[in-house]
Amino acid sequence: MFEKDDFFTTFLLLAAVRMAVFVLIVPIHESAHGLMAHWFGDDTAKDAGRITLNPMAHLDLAGFIIMLILGVGWAKPVPVNPSKFKKRRLGMAMVSLAGPLSNLIAAFLGAAIVMVIASISTVSEVSSLEISKGMSAAQIAAELLYYFVLINISLAVFNLIPFPPLDGFNILRSFMPAKFDMWVFRNYGTIRIVFIVLLILSTHITELQWPYMYLTGLAQYLIWMSVSWIPHLFGL
Repeated sequence: MFEKDDFFTTFLLLAAVRMAVFVLIVPIHESAHGLMAHWFGDDTAKDAGRITLNPMAHLDLAGFIIMLILGVGWAKPVPVNPSKFKKRRLGMAMVSLAGPLSNLIAAFLGAAIVMVIASISTVSEVSSLEISKGMSAAQIAAELLYYFVLINISLAVFNLIPFPPLDGFNILRSFMPAKFDMWVFRNYGTIRIVFIVLLILSTHITELQWPYMYLTGLAQYLIWMSVSWIPHLFGL
């Protein structure tokens, strides 16, 4: 009985964290798409109210459920009219890239703040300000930001997978011939179902996760290396 309760409690905690991701991080990701489209001359997303931090404006039910279960998912695609771009292929590629890039920028900023907190804690008495058993305010803030960094990196890499409805697929489409777009239009529903099935299978077949895990690990290494100079500012 205890094990079942413990599992249920863990699941609820994970679901709460993933809900927070949807509320705090996904709107930034999706708004980045809309802003990039706006900069390239297309206000379709802006007119549709998709450049907003309101998470409900970006809700895709299937993607949200997958996020609660697996920790990664997707939002409702931002409407874009490529005919309004002066350079259609470049515009589509940049709009698609804007979402994952916003996650990586957020991860970099989060990692930088973690390094600042850790450095200040080392050279001052901040670490002694305990607010819970064995945890100081600085430690709690750093740990929360650490997971913020990991989640942003995970979402960035996940969204670069070349399957619909993810950004990586739209980036791929930007460099493919018109025949490819026609094939996608005819088979979009089937391709999306195949992708969801592969996601579910990946929870049981670890080999399917290897490319994603490798790229996520590489991105984490590069992000933390990019802020490794910050402790030197504090003489560490």
